[in-house]
Amino acid sequence: MEQVNSKSIAALTLGILAIVIPYIGFILGIIGVILSSKALSEIRAHHQNGYGLAVAGRICSIVGIVLQLIILFLVFLGLSAMFM
Repeated sequence: MEQVNSKSIAALTLGILAIVIPYIGFILGIIGVILSSKALSEIRAHHQNGYGLAVAGRICSIVGIVLQLIILFLVFLGLSAMFM
C-alpha cells in the first residue's frame, strides 16, 4: 500500500483554514500554496498517493488568499470612507 504524502494533507488543512480564518488566512494561504507545490513534486517523484489532496489544497489556498485580499480591500475602503 502506497503512502499518502503528508505535505498534501497539511496543504489541504492550511487551505481550508485560509478560507475560514480572517486576516491570518492570507499567510496560511501562502504557506498552503508552497506546501502543495512541494507535495506535488514529491508525489510525482516518489509515486505517492495524495495528488487530489495537494491539488485541493492549492485551490483552497488560492481561494483563501483571494478572499483575504477582498476582505482587506473592503476594510481599507470602509476606513477611508469613514475618515473622508
